[in-house]
Order: sequence, then structure tokens, then C-alpha cells
Amino acid sequence: MRTTVDLPDELFVAAKKRAAELREPLRALIERGLRAELARADGPAKQPRRTIAWVTAAGGLPPDVDVSDRVAMHEWLRQQR
Repeated sequence: MRTTVDLPDELFVAAKKRAAELREPLRALIERGLRAELARADGPAKQPRRTIAWVTAAGGLPPDVDVSDRVAMHEWLRQQR
């Protein structure tokens, strides 16, 4: 599969040099690096899941706001400025 990846210039140049030293295509170097990173069990890619702290506040919609009418809602917001 083909894709496009943006890399910093210095990283790209270093990778091209390393691939040339190993006498292999840049594609092979990148593929091997990605496979090694994805195979790591304790790497930074395996971070624990975080829980979301939901923040709620008392209140609600003002009685004169109709959220089903987008134009009216935006007009109401403009008037509040």
C-alpha cells in the first residue's frame, strides 16, 4: 500500500544514509522500524487508558433559544455579544 508521510528533513536524510549503508531500499528500513515498534510490548505505544473526568454544571438552555432552528440560535448568540 502506498502512503505519504511528512518527516523532518534531518530524519529523512539520516534514514536515507542508513539505508544506503545497509544497501537496502529506504522502504525496507522504514518497514523494519515500524514492525519493531509495533512488536514492542512495553513501548510508548502501549500506554494505559485514561479515564475521562466529565465536568458538569448546573444550568440549561435559556427559555428563548430554539436549538432546532440553527439560524435562530445563531441570531440569539449574536444578540448576546
